[in-house]
Amino acid sequence: MAASFWLLTAVSANASEKQFYDVHYKARLDPESGLADVEILLKGDTLPSTLTLHIDPERHINFDGNENLTIEEDEAIWKPESKTAKIQYQFVIDEKKASGSYDSRITPKWAILRTDKMIPPIATRAPKTLYSRATLEVDGPKGKDWSAQAPYSKNALGQFKLKDPGRRLVRPKGWMIAGKIGSRQDIIDGTDTVIAAPLGKDIRRQDTLAFLSWTLPELKKVFTDFPDQLLVVMARDPMWRGGLSGTRSLYMHADRPLISGNRTSSMLHELVHVATGIHGDEESDWIVEGLAEYYSLQILLRTRGISEHRYQQSLKKLAKWGQESPNLLVKRSSGPTTARAVIVLKQLDEAIQEASKGESSLDDVVKALAKKRGEVTLEKLRKLSNEAAGTELNVLNRDFLTGKKKP
Repeated sequence: MAASFWLLTAVSANASEKQFYDVHYKARLDPESGLADVEILLKGDTLPSTLTLHIDPERHINFDGNENLTIEEDEAIWKPESKTAKIQYQFVIDEKKASGSYDSRITPKWAILRTDKMIPPIATRAPKTLYSRATLEVDGPKGKDWSAQAPYSKNALGQFKLKDPGRRLVRPKGWMIAGKIGSRQDIIDGTDTVIAAPLGKDIRRQDTLAFLSWTLPELKKVFTDFPDQLLVVMARDPMWRGGLSGTRSLYMHADRPLISGNRTSSMLHELVHVATGIHGDEESDWIVEGLAEYYSLQILLRTRGISEHRYQQSLKKLAKWGQESPNLLVKRSSGPTTARAVIVLKQLDEAIQEASKGESSLDDVVKALAKKRGEVTLEKLRKLSNEAAGTELNVLNRDFLTGKKKP
């Protein structure tokens, strides 16, 4: 009886232990074809029974996985049958926006793209105890000495060691730059920070690194779970003339000023997106964009990048611009919508501080949002704000946010 009990206990313990298999992603970038030749290789005693890749049929093309792969519109369904399994496909790198500029581009000298676009979301059917160990290998065109930067450290073979805590199947995420590139790197308040851009371009890598060395530590006081690695990719035309955030990374056009004429900062705006990792529902994009813009101003104020006088001037200009957007509860936050959102969030910050007698502020709310990440809603923001204030606030009244009533 006792022996049977201990045997059952041992079996149960083994059943709950994590098992691992290896995933190796490999991409060869080819400027002539404009394609990345992608390979996904699995190795392990136990593999997922099914992997479903949620593909873009216009960009993920020419799949090859023998009889174990089925393509159904926007899904590639893969059923590995041995301890080693592999599929291959090609990824169309260039992606042009309506403006005619690119947010993904390959040239004879460099490539800039999102790795989580190249490797699409993948759902797996596997035991709950089965986890992956993942690496990414990036090669340039044959005969060309290309290097690559992504927001990951490298192993002894020069492959990126991927990480995504909590995910059983890890895939690469965030921005990547490859080719003939130049970079500046430093450890800023514990974050391994890299500024990278194509060689031969007039790009202020060192200026940007210096700007982050003074602002990032203050940002991390608010967003305490800020990643320990950060890649900032910069480029000139024909890349998009703005900024775009990604996982542990962001892209910024080289012509964007570090501090703009209205005293906000596109760089800090995108860094807040990196820090929070939130997205809005159908009516809450104003929260996401408003927080990024509000804290771009706040961080500059707190680090004395701008004076209190200049800060108040900026708020007045935003308040005037925001009058063009009385209704905040829209799907996409335009410039006037974001401007009004900043003013509402400023009022919310003041209301929390007043109700809590200075013990709490909007900082406590955004810290909670950044810890949870994922989707943010008006209800979630209202709940966290009321908790921080210790009472119910009226700043987030729906009639006020839609412009039907004044606060």
